[in-house]
Amino acid sequence: MLDLSYTTPKPKIIAGAKHDWELVIGMEVHAQISSNAKLFSGASTKFGAEPNSNVAFVDAAMPGMLPVINEYCIEQAVRTGLGLKAEINLASAFDRKNYFYPDLPQGYQISQLYHPIVGEGEVLVEMGDGVARLVRIERIHIEQDAGKSIHDMDPNMSFVDLNRTGVALMEIVSRPDIRGPEEAAAYVTKLRQILRYLGTCDGNMQNGNLRADVNVSICRPGQYEKYQETQDFSHLGTRCEIKNMNSMRFIQQAIDVEARRQIAIVEGGGTVDQETRLYDPDKGETRSMRSKEEAHDYRYFPDPDLLPLEIEQGWVDGIAASLPELPDDKKARFIKNFGLSDYDASVLTADLESAGYFEAVAEGRDGKLAANWVINELFGRLKKEDHDISESPVSPAQLGGIIELISKGDISGKIAKDLFEIVYTEGGDPADIVEKRGMKQVTDTGAIEAAVDKVIAENPAQVEKAKANPKLAGWFVGQVMKATGGKANPKAVNEIVAAKLAL
Repeated sequence: MLDLSYTTPKPKIIAGAKHDWELVIGMEVHAQISSNAKLFSGASTKFGAEPNSNVAFVDAAMPGMLPVINEYCIEQAVRTGLGLKAEINLASAFDRKNYFYPDLPQGYQISQLYHPIVGEGEVLVEMGDGVARLVRIERIHIEQDAGKSIHDMDPNMSFVDLNRTGVALMEIVSRPDIRGPEEAAAYVTKLRQILRYLGTCDGNMQNGNLRADVNVSICRPGQYEKYQETQDFSHLGTRCEIKNMNSMRFIQQAIDVEARRQIAIVEGGGTVDQETRLYDPDKGETRSMRSKEEAHDYRYFPDPDLLPLEIEQGWVDGIAASLPELPDDKKARFIKNFGLSDYDASVLTADLESAGYFEAVAEGRDGKLAANWVINELFGRLKKEDHDISESPVSPAQLGGIIELISKGDISGKIAKDLFEIVYTEGGDPADIVEKRGMKQVTDTGAIEAAVDKVIAENPAQVEKAKANPKLAGWFVGQVMKATGGKANPKAVNEIVAAKLAL
């Protein structure tokens, strides 16, 4: 973990009718591995293809078809483990998780229960300047995804699309370290950020490429500390799992709703049943899906068609050497090298493309000024037009050119905004535009002094008021700027006005 000092956030407290309650949350995040082919077949993983067009014989469970491990998917899982500072298990194995479901033709899912490929890791989840929660990762295992059942195309029949069947998933299982709805959403956001930096999952929640199962329980204040001391789960309440959450907003809503449901049950003298539930955002409630299964319910056993997976430390070391700079490291470097605030560095490193854009703008220039223009002017304009950084009509070189003109004193901040608008809508080289359109800032003190003298001479009454109240000197500055078409150097104008009025 990075050597950062931070304060741990306080747990979320929910007031019940009788007592105060704390939340305890663990998460199982299913991340689709970025790979062109599936985990055990060469079928395409392309999203949006015609139903049942990305299906190999092994995905359809045709007799005699045997799975073959996709080495690249294994590499991506190892890369993810390394990015989460986790232990990589050189020996792992695949198991069969047996259950019948229409969109899983084999009648079982190939997964890893007993010997996962990745062991314990950690994620630092920042909740504000200097406040962060360290969430421990228990394990990451690889498994194949199921297909999709469709029930709304015919009143009498259901249909199945097997395109997702066999797609490689990483299930990233956290410890119950998360203590509130906002922390849960921040954890998934941070995890998605890391995966995108690594290139191991695109994090697209809308397409189902990243989804979370949220385990929620409640406890009285002080009980969680006892659990931490003993690792005895009896100090915590019975957990319920909310399945397939694919929205940060819904994750927060579902946790709050489920926690209040459990509090009402316990305070009413009842007991919470361990079960799997679904969240209905329209009704603002969770509803029972099925009783919570244990491992024995699935009759897990080692997959007889797949040998134990053994990888070499040298191979793992090679992957480690190729890892990109990760978000926390990049953020720390931006703060150190460019003098940025914690907030600005967080915004600029939120995704890899934005970070790269900023760094290209800031290289060799004023880092704080570059950050201000990238965040406030460019990001603000892109957000207003519902575009992302990849669609920016202003290149890093163009924005860098504007910043250079400001730093050299060739243009003022006001002129720079006008120049940015021209470059954004019309394109062109900023320096050429300033030269051809006569936008260069007036820095000739003689010309500025003449303009100040003219304004003072024409407004004797205002001069007396300014001498009585120096704050009114700003009126003269405004008049001079207006007279020069906003081209006068504001600093020079302020200094000359103050000198002329003897303020």
